[in-house]
Amino acid sequence: MKVFLGGLAAAFFGIIGIFIWFKPFLNLLAGAIPLMLLLGGAMAAYLGYDEVKDQLPFGKKKEEEAVPEAATDDLSKYKEEAEKYKQEVEKLKAELEKVKSAS
Repeated sequence: MKVFLGGLAAAFFGIIGIFIWFKPFLNLLAGAIPLMLLLGGAMAAYLGYDEVKDQLPFGKKKEEEAVPEAATDDLSKYKEEAEKYKQEVEKLKAELEKVKSAS
């Protein structure tokens, strides 16, 4: 409730402040709009550049072809390691069941 009342008070004083200092508010707004346009345009250009760079037909294919060979080697290692851990878990579960049944 306190936050709601504080928000209402801040909004009320903000509206009064805009009426009292309307010309300085317009000056601030006039200075902020070009800055927002500049920063927003720079961000949009950067994001567009990344998107275009990802869609280029050259440059990516070499990386994509090289990755699967290395990935298959790593994948087989990880599968073997996962199997080893699965067997160890099953072994520990069996030992745990023996301990529970003995108790």
